[in-house]
Amino acid sequence: MMQISIEIVTIIENQLLEAFARLIPQLKISSPQLTQEILVSLLASDASTLLTARDEATGQIVGMLTLIVYRVPTGVRARIEDVVVDESMRGRGIAIQLVERALEIAREKGADGVALTSNPKREAANRLYQKVGFKKWETNVYFYKF
Repeated sequence: MMQISIEIVTIIENQLLEAFARLIPQLKISSPQLTQEILVSLLASDASTLLTARDEATGQIVGMLTLIVYRVPTGVRARIEDVVVDESMRGRGIAIQLVERALEIAREKGADGVALTSNPKREAANRLYQKVGFKKWETNVYFYKF
């Protein structure tokens, strides 16, 4: 059985940059090229926690997730963003491990729950979130594009 370690990223290394170059396009969303400066800014943010999933046998980063925890007047909120597991490694429970670790961290930071959004067309991802215990909320989501 494959051993995966879930790690909080604290330093930027070449392997991390290479993993992002490989994984970000698999999100299939339009996004700018990830640069070292963007990663530095992400890691410097008190609100953001970047998690990676690493194959212990090869040392390769095979997945990632970003957790955002922030305070508002009514409490501490948390969101999960940009969950991706390498296409060649999907179906092995790696995303579940990433999400479960993010939930632990959010709880430790005082959040009363964690929100996320997922495109309805991403059926496997939606099943995964429900399997972990997320409940679908009936709400209107609004977005203002600049």
